[in-house]
Amino acid sequence: MSPPVSPSPSVARPNVRFLLAHPAHFIALGFGAGLSRVAPGTVGTAWAWLAYLVLQHWLPSPLHMGLLIAASTVVGWWACTTTARDMAVADPGSIVWDEVVAFWLVLWLAMPMGWWGQLAAFALFRFFDAVKPGPVAWADSQFKGLGWRGGWGILWDDFVAAFCTLLVIAVWRFV
Repeated sequence: MSPPVSPSPSVARPNVRFLLAHPAHFIALGFGAGLSRVAPGTVGTAWAWLAYLVLQHWLPSPLHMGLLIAASTVVGWWACTTTARDMAVADPGSIVWDEVVAFWLVLWLAMPMGWWGQLAAFALFRFFDAVKPGPVAWADSQFKGLGWRGGWGILWDDFVAAFCTLLVIAVWRFV
């Protein structure tokens, strides 16, 4: 196993050098979206939205998108675990792969939707992820620390936020 790669002590947030130092960093930081100084989670979710719209044209069926989401979850677990360890922070805000995979899940299960529906899904997901009401706060408290458990925790609360988003969308569609 390679030794941790830490950002420069003078840099409070990871920089491009840290992003490119390890493939896990590149993935966990959302290919650079997590370097945003303002609202990296929102930037990561916006990147996920755009990437999903592009990917759905390249993938031949919804099954392929589901397989991509499943694989991205496993790879993301590794990437988030490694990057959090290398930053020596349990759940750094600059790690945005959790937002990416969870929002892909929302879009995959809620599509087809028009632009306004997608925007509503984006806003709902950001609300649940940022505010962490009820079940999302519970999920956020379940898996803490550095290591594989903490890496899963980075993803877990976002999956619960995705579930809450999908629940609101389902109720909204059927009311």
